[in-house]
Amino acid sequence: MAAEPAKGEAAPLLAREDSKGRGGAARGGATWAQTLGNVVVSIVGTGVLGLPYAFRAAGWVAGSIGVAAAGFATLYCMLLLVDCRDKLQKEETEEPCDVHYTYGDLGDKCFGTVGRCLTEILILVSQAGGSVAYLVFIGENLHSVFSQSMSSAGFIFAVLLPVQIALSFIRSLPSLSPFSIFADVCNVLAMAMVIRKDLQLIDHPFANRSAFNGVTAIPFAFGVAVFCFEGFSMTLSLESSMAERRKFRWVLSQAVVGIIFVYSCFGICGYLAYGEATMDIITLNLPNSWSSAAVKVGLCIALAFTFPVMMHPIHEIVEDRFRSSGCFQKLSNSVPGAEWLGLHSSRIFTVTILAVVASFVPEFGSFVSFVGSTMCALLSFVLPTLFHLNIVGSSMSLWQRVLDYSFLIFGLGFAGYGVFTTLVTLTD
Repeated sequence: MAAEPAKGEAAPLLAREDSKGRGGAARGGATWAQTLGNVVVSIVGTGVLGLPYAFRAAGWVAGSIGVAAAGFATLYCMLLLVDCRDKLQKEETEEPCDVHYTYGDLGDKCFGTVGRCLTEILILVSQAGGSVAYLVFIGENLHSVFSQSMSSAGFIFAVLLPVQIALSFIRSLPSLSPFSIFADVCNVLAMAMVIRKDLQLIDHPFANRSAFNGVTAIPFAFGVAVFCFEGFSMTLSLESSMAERRKFRWVLSQAVVGIIFVYSCFGICGYLAYGEATMDIITLNLPNSWSSAAVKVGLCIALAFTFPVMMHPIHEIVEDRFRSSGCFQKLSNSVPGAEWLGLHSSRIFTVTILAVVASFVPEFGSFVSFVGSTMCALLSFVLPTLFHLNIVGSSMSLWQRVLDYSFLIFGLGFAGYGVFTTLVTLTD
């Protein structure tokens, strides 16, 4: 049986399971190449398919700047988490290399139980938002291919829900790694075919295509871009999985720079191909043909197998809360099989709730931008800078403090703006 991930955090894919640190987390087994692949798996998701729509809203130049800004800001804040753990490890008196701090542990170190709860709630909501986006994307694309069969909500409940409930019973990410590798292959092939079709439609690349659509469109595009760099909560697990941790910063930087380039190319090509007709999910712009149907179905299969990876941190946090409940402990000790039934029932219930939420999401692009500009901004920018200022603050230079406070203020302001625009939209 594979080792369970540390509390509140997903374990890295393909990591070796023999050497363990605190919390039972696997450590020190992954090569730099495996970690590079794991970073790509944890970051790249459905958000990329909404990038051409974001470029349509902001303009192709503004969209590219937004993607680059979101990518480098996320990279910087990811490295802040690593700095925090390095600082805490140096302060340990016993076996510092064996200590595995999770994102929730950092919150607990800085602000006690409140900090841990806030961190885990943000992880839950952001991961849930990404999972819902997966379901919405799959449902809408299956509906576009098999429109005579049932609605997108029908596909979510009749096709996706049973499959995801079955996959939710797989309790360790290493056991899911074959599905993730298959999903990566499908994603790469499908995105390549989408770009190929986009290039075939581009006759006069920049004719009637806006480079900059005004300041008000930038927050929307930036929110989508931030959402595209999902998987932030897996940073510490990925770093701890490496056999040579000192190379993690280099590996993470290479991965993020490469993803920024791919995202920018994908967004520009999609917008240049379809212009103002670009839809919030770019695959819905593809013509009705067997090759387009194959792209959509391939992406749906890939995301269906990636969905359990997105759900893993959610299941771990929910189950940890169940295990710490006094009533649940008494029931588990007195009734044979109660623990197994309770934990698996929680997984079924959680997946079902997200399927219900996905069936009511009106627009994929707006939903992605909202999640990215609120929960993802808090998780990716606000908490890392708060933790860094609290843990490493005494040894920081003035310019580092200024930079951290700048990210902190920006993250809070951006999250507030996201909530405000959503409320305005709902009241219109």
